[in-house]
Amino acid sequence: MSARGKARRRALDILYEAELRGEDPLTVLGERYERAQPPVNAYTATLVEGAVRHLPRIDELISTYSHGWSLERMPAVDRNILRLGCYELLWEDVPEGVVISEWVHLAAELSTDDSPQFVNGLLARFQQLKPSLAL
Repeated sequence: MSARGKARRRALDILYEAELRGEDPLTVLGERYERAQPPVNAYTATLVEGAVRHLPRIDELISTYSHGWSLERMPAVDRNILRLGCYELLWEDVPEGVVISEWVHLAAELSTDDSPQFVNGLLARFQQLKPSLAL
């Protein structure tokens, strides 16, 4: 797994843990910095901080375009994969195909059998709409 792939996985772990604990993801990120076992990659922090900063807009986009699935109804892993993937796709300068592929791979590895297709479809839709989305 590439360094960025590991950073994505770690960012997902942080968002998921924060949600399960009912805590702010930035607090959990801070705890990881303090422990430093393993050290927190700078890109992990970029993803977590960016997703938190844009969370209201990200959740609005996910809610708007995930027909038939409310945020609350989605598996927590999928919800957080989509949040991070949406952030990286729309606000980071990373090739869009790489972003989608990496997050779909994590969905396949960590979530339900239907999750990769769901994540792929929604992130691909954001990719199509990116020029028209008011960011």
